[in-house]
Amino acid sequence: MTTARLDRLLANMGYGSRREVQKLAAQGLVLLDGVRITDAAKHVPVGPDLAWRMTVAGIPLDPPAPLALMMHKPLGVVCSHKEDGERVYDLLPVRWRTRDPALSSIGRLDKDTSGLLLITDDGRLLHRVISPKSHVPKRYLATLERPMDGGEAAIFAAGELMLEGEGKPLAPALLEPLSATSAYLTITEGRYHQVRRMFAAVGNHVAALHRDRIGALELPGDLAPGEHRILTSAESEAIFAAK
Repeated sequence: MTTARLDRLLANMGYGSRREVQKLAAQGLVLLDGVRITDAAKHVPVGPDLAWRMTVAGIPLDPPAPLALMMHKPLGVVCSHKEDGERVYDLLPVRWRTRDPALSSIGRLDKDTSGLLLITDDGRLLHRVISPKSHVPKRYLATLERPMDGGEAAIFAAGELMLEGEGKPLAPALLEPLSATSAYLTITEGRYHQVRRMFAAVGNHVAALHRDRIGALELPGDLAPGEHRILTSAESEAIFAAK
């Protein structure tokens, strides 16, 4: 079992500086299995169960690293730490913004795209999802400005479509029309604005875009825009279950 000094652990989880954590402990506000830990230099076991074994100021501890969560990204927010405007990280608990290792989105959805977004501090999970070798499918619901002409599915499936300004064709993609102006599009790559550029390449414009699935992991119907929840181990593995 991995252990960590209490003051370092809680400081890395955003509960304050190490000195501030030391004060919390000295005041008897940190409990492990119901027992006060007043010495912040004490090493405590760090595992998934720590979140329900420890409380800080009477509140259950946040999940320690590695942490992975899903969010229903709303429209109008950005995924980058560096872009201007409201960020997806602003929708998380305030102290999570200072966690170390930091939380990062697994891939991005642009400001005008909503839907399933994964966020983690687990570098191995992040790279496993975005690696071209993983071929993790991602499904989008696209609402189009004009009716499709019927040839788009074959073009996208051929694996020969070239996007403007690029020298390598796209991997085959699956188009499932739902109506004349709406369709599911499943891709296995993550090129810049890929879905929008694919439809632009066949003479159409995406009016609205929503991602509802990554691998076999679907956006839950009860997760409202702006809400998030921690992934279970089964949900994390579902990301890689659909090929």
